[in-house]
Amino acid sequence: MAAKFTELAIDCADPHGLARFWCAVLDYELQGEEEGGDVVGIGSPEVPEGRERPGPVPPVLTFARVPEGKMVKNRLHIDVNPTDRDQEAEVRRLLDLGARRADVGQGEVSWVTLTDPEGNEFCVLATRRP
Repeated sequence: MAAKFTELAIDCADPHGLARFWCAVLDYELQGEEEGGDVVGIGSPEVPEGRERPGPVPPVLTFARVPEGKMVKNRLHIDVNPTDRDQEAEVRRLLDLGARRADVGQGEVSWVTLTDPEGNEFCVLATRRP
């Protein structure tokens, strides 16, 4: 049996702030935090994670406080797909939530590159639908 992708850990300065942003982006909810608030996890409210639930499980995002700031372009990033609006409307919504446009040398492409409030790049795709 192969492993399942269940969690993506993201280092950050403000776990709660970044968790709020990504909850709004993905329609996720807070699923737990370690004492002291240095690690915060969010996940889908519709599909709880657990050994009793077979099949695909949407990945949990975990935000962990670290002392150093982001220095260079991410080597791994999240791609999101709008589900109930077109790409342009979704980009406007994400910018209103606190995302910023980013140029990482992508050139003319079909996706839009943004950063979250802590500068982590992510892409808004235009053609894939879940």
